[in-house]
Amino acid sequence: MSGADRAQGRGPNAVTHEESDRRGVERAAEWVYRGLWKRLSSAFKIPGAPPELPSLPGDVPRSFHPSRSYLRYLKLYFWVAALAIDALIGLAWLGIFIADREMGVILAAPALVLAIVPDVVAYVAVHLKYDTMWYVMNARSLRCRRGIWNILEHTITFENVQNVHLTRGPLQYFFGIWTIVIETAGAAGPGEANRYAVGNKAIMEGIDDPAEIRDLIMDRVRRSRGTGLGELPDEEGVVVAMWSPDHLRALREIREEIAGLGAP
Repeated sequence: MSGADRAQGRGPNAVTHEESDRRGVERAAEWVYRGLWKRLSSAFKIPGAPPELPSLPGDVPRSFHPSRSYLRYLKLYFWVAALAIDALIGLAWLGIFIADREMGVILAAPALVLAIVPDVVAYVAVHLKYDTMWYVMNARSLRCRRGIWNILEHTITFENVQNVHLTRGPLQYFFGIWTIVIETAGAAGPGEANRYAVGNKAIMEGIDDPAEIRDLIMDRVRRSRGTGLGELPDEEGVVVAMWSPDHLRALREIREEIAGLGAP
């Protein structure tokens, strides 16, 4: 606690007026947005619940949004773009006002609307983008959902996962978030499909606990490994082999005999 705080009788948990005002504005914006979100989700028929994955009895899927830091990361882009566009609109209006004051007064209201309305729409779109992003995992699969107007769902099975790696840029480092890329066998090359799901590659953005998610995925990959002959996991999710070495040996002998029948 600083000397100024002690002098003013503030305790270590005291909240300044500025911080209190900021929290009040954030709560009010959140309250307005939630009411707007309810109407928009109803009008656009946006699913509010996470996507479902077929699961075995006892396998409870884990569903979650990206980190809240990811929302702040998106808002940074919004504020930079909004301030740049509003500055251009303001400069254009100022130029007109200097050249022709009467015309400047007439265009003041349209310029204000042109500056504010797109900002409101873009701000709501940022929240909608965040709220419609879901990641769902069960013992065998991962499903990602994104989109407001066009909803995209992408599902991969853990038994086909070949690689999991983490990436992040300078801004993501600042916000403490990562992107997890999960590649499966036969994943398409870069530039195909879209940035979130390229072929059999799934991309999880805005993750603030990447090591935990990566370890969880790799654990399920290990548990899902089979021979490709349709084995099912046991009660703990571990794949149980349906074919013993004797079975496989007998199948190889049959295959060789069949191949021998076709020989001249």
